[in-house]
Amino acid sequence: MNGKYTIWLFVILAIGVPAGAFTAYNFYERKFSKLPVMGPQEKINGVIKYHSIDEFEFVSQEGKTFAGSDWDERIVVADFFFTTCPTICPAMTANLKRIQQSFAENEIFINSFSVDPERDSVSRLDWYARRFQINGGNWKLLTGEKKDIYRLARNSFRVVATDGDGGEGDFIHSEKLVLIDKQKRIRGYYDGTSEKETNKLIADIKKLQHEK
Repeated sequence: MNGKYTIWLFVILAIGVPAGAFTAYNFYERKFSKLPVMGPQEKINGVIKYHSIDEFEFVSQEGKTFAGSDWDERIVVADFFFTTCPTICPAMTANLKRIQQSFAENEIFINSFSVDPERDSVSRLDWYARRFQINGGNWKLLTGEKKDIYRLARNSFRVVATDGDGGEGDFIHSEKLVLIDKQKRIRGYYDGTSEKETNKLIADIKKLQHEK
């Protein structure tokens, strides 16, 4: 073979093979690698027990009781918001709408817990849902006792590291979207104001759908 062509063949192989392997690896990582299970864990009789979301029961924008058992073994995305928030909450709501529109209604649930339940009554949540044209079929805006919501935010969803009792002076404000799997385990946190992070969340939901 002509020496000139031999050199070019070597260059193509030297560049092309690693590039192809890298592309294949990235594809595998995006599509098939498992997401971590987050939160504390303990080993009982040699079996690892993972942290999971506690049971809860609040009231939705439709005035109906909604509980954690209503997730019905579906993948869930949750956030903590309030309807008078002028900054991060509208951006989070817009990105949650993108997530909802990316999946069929029976594939995921979205739960938005109000951190200002004294102002966010059922009628106020209904107003917010209509303002942002939220499809309530699988997206519930939830209100209830502040202490119960704050306990859930801190101890179950673990969206903040601060201490508090859900009292009058206590306030939680977080941009985090939390991804929960069908076993009610935390699988990821994402900046709900970021388009890039929202795209990653959508991709990670698809990973969970194929997880065995």
